[in-house]
Amino acid sequence: PATGHPRLGLARFGGATFQGIARFTRATFEGDATFESATFQGNARFASATFQRDASFGLATFQDDAWFGSATFQRNADFTSTTFQDDATFASATFQGGAQFASAAFQGGAWFGAATFQHEAQFSFATFQDDAGFASAAFQGYTAFGSTTFQGGAGFASATFQGYTAFGSTTFQRNAEFESATFQHDVTFDHAFFERAVTLGPLVCAGQVLLSEAVFGGPVTLSFAARHLECRRTRWSSTAEVRLRYATVDFSHAVFEYPLTIAAEPVPFVVAGGYLLAEASLASLPDAAVRLTSLRGVDAAHLVLADVDLSSCLLTGTVHLDQIRLEGNCSFERVPTGMHWQARRPVRFTQRRTLAEEHHWRARQPAAAPGWHAAMPDVGHAGPAQLAPVYRALRKAFEDAKNEPGAADFYYGEMEMRRHDHATTPT
Repeated sequence: PATGHPRLGLARFGGATFQGIARFTRATFEGDATFESATFQGNARFASATFQRDASFGLATFQDDAWFGSATFQRNADFTSTTFQDDATFASATFQGGAQFASAAFQGGAWFGAATFQHEAQFSFATFQDDAGFASAAFQGYTAFGSTTFQGGAGFASATFQGYTAFGSTTFQRNAEFESATFQHDVTFDHAFFERAVTLGPLVCAGQVLLSEAVFGGPVTLSFAARHLECRRTRWSSTAEVRLRYATVDFSHAVFEYPLTIAAEPVPFVVAGGYLLAEASLASLPDAAVRLTSLRGVDAAHLVLADVDLSSCLLTGTVHLDQIRLEGNCSFERVPTGMHWQARRPVRFTQRRTLAEEHHWRARQPAAAPGWHAAMPDVGHAGPAQLAPVYRALRKAFEDAKNEPGAADFYYGEMEMRRHDHATTPT
């Protein structure tokens, strides 16, 4: 009587059928609320409802609209294997406990805009047959969309993910929008399948963006400000542009069927409304440079690099490296500077651009001069016989680009490797 809204203790509606409108607007459920296997033939109105204990809608069927806008779930909310045949609205809902939507079927639109998930949010194996909107949603715990299928558009614009986020093995059949999304931990899209054109970002990730073994079936534009980007064994079946800030990137064994550009963005990304994308979570990094760590196993015939740091990039095993295009300021490692003592003799190295793998090889030599960088433990060893062809291919790439001074450095490197390769016959 004090509020004019329903207040229920223990609520057991398991298996019930609501033939008309089910009105629970602003209701308070003080005990467990069970709607498992219930059928809602008309509208289900739970807008602004409060569930003080566990709420279970597992295996329920909503044949008409389901309204949970501004609802508050103070404990666990279970919608496992629930079927929403029309629109499902959870806009501005608050999930203070775990939110389980695993294997749920959203046959109409699914609207979670501005919803707050304070603990685990589980959408694994869910199916979204129409548009799914998560714009401005806040995911504060672990978030799983693994093996989920988005048959309509998937909108995560301005969403915030504070815990680990998994989109692994997810299928995006239409547009996937993550503009202005913020990931404060790692986010994984490994084994994900993007069937059509996709634009991911601009977004910020304070951890790693994992795209390994993802498949892109249409044109791709990726705009990331992230610490790390892993694209191992990815497949790109159309043109692609990857624009990055801060990122350390691994593209080993990726497959490019069409031209792909990896470029460093000199200034922060501009998002809708003309605002700059906030990068506060990356402020501890020394600079916004993009560093490529591996192109091993890649066919570089369609690859364009612009303003990328290649000083630590592994290039042995890269195919058609002579056809790679290097635009802008693509930097390589340098040889040690100054005077060094080697076998009791003073040595001064000729200044030139050099490969990271030459550093690794020279650092392994018993009488190595100081200043050569040793390889990490998990990096395979390459010797002069493997490095000479890499220098030769890069020399040709620079010559084709009319960069004769740059080509000279790699010609010198090739001769150095041939000199140290004891299997090479002097000519």
